[in-house]
Amino acid sequence: MAMMGPAAESPDAYIAALSGWQRELCTMLRAAVMRAAAFEETIKWTNLVFLANGSCILIRAEEKRVLLGFWRGKRLCEIEPRIKASGKYELGNLIMTEETVIDVAVVERLAAEAYRLNFDLGNPSTRT
Repeated sequence: MAMMGPAAESPDAYIAALSGWQRELCTMLRAAVMRAAAFEETIKWTNLVFLANGSCILIRAEEKRVLLGFWRGKRLCEIEPRIKASGKYELGNLIMTEETVIDVAVVERLAAEAYRLNFDLGNPSTRT
């Protein structure tokens, strides 16, 4: 299983490089995130990354799954209990396969809360 998303120079190129269920899911996730708040989107570490006072959300398509990651994901588990803690900080990921069902409204709520947390708590990449 590939651990990185497709090589792409822009968010549009990232989505265009996908096919099938992954393209459909990533298109939906991206649109929901962008509706939720005023994110800046970019490509970092071969992932689609959404910035708001630092790194906030990522989308990564792998061979058999799509990962929706949150830098403050551990704080979002009440909204979406399928988010799994990752690493020693506050990272949390929602791992989706072709069979996963996710409500667009839940994705928007997660993104809006992730955005708010980054502004309330500061850049999650800055450790004090």
